[in-house]
Amino acid sequence: MSPTALLTRPDCAPSKADDIGVALGSMDTPIGQLNMAATSQGLVRIGFGYMEEMQDMMSELDELPLTMGQGDLGWLDDPIAQLREYFEGGRQRFDLTVDWRLSHGFYRRVLDALMTVDYGTTVSYGELARMAGSSRAARAVGTAMSTNPIPLVVPCHRVVRSDGLVGEYGGHPDVKAWLIEHERSNRS
Repeated sequence: MSPTALLTRPDCAPSKADDIGVALGSMDTPIGQLNMAATSQGLVRIGFGYMEEMQDMMSELDELPLTMGQGDLGWLDDPIAQLREYFEGGRQRFDLTVDWRLSHGFYRRVLDALMTVDYGTTVSYGELARMAGSSRAARAVGTAMSTNPIPLVVPCHRVVRSDGLVGEYGGHPDVKAWLIEHERSNRS
């Protein structure tokens, strides 16, 4: 794991009951650096280093009520350990608490449905739309995938085009193809 820091907002008003701290960290993986953020409620964000810098992720998290010194770097221990196991081929299901505060409404329903797609399998955008209860919303499912705050753990890489091609994945279809093949070759 790379160096980590607490994300805090020293300019905040005095602490309120719903204020939280956020722990930030990063790790190197076979698909590049992953940046992560966790709160006391769970893993809130994973970002691909090739797409966004830690500062970009911090800007997104700036919408959350943050307070000085309340983040705990230990909140990242389980996510990092389980992601390592995943990339080593030993983990097929994540057992993590997720902080869903960055996902709402229809997009959240889509991500909930996506969590039922098994390791090593894929579904089309249309199939996932049906699973989420909106059979005609395949394009909206694509948008939900592109705004998924917790890729890998919420496996948007398992959603492919209806013609079977992998499609985009943060501008890197080769990463998506690698993840699909990784899971297929490690499926038990």
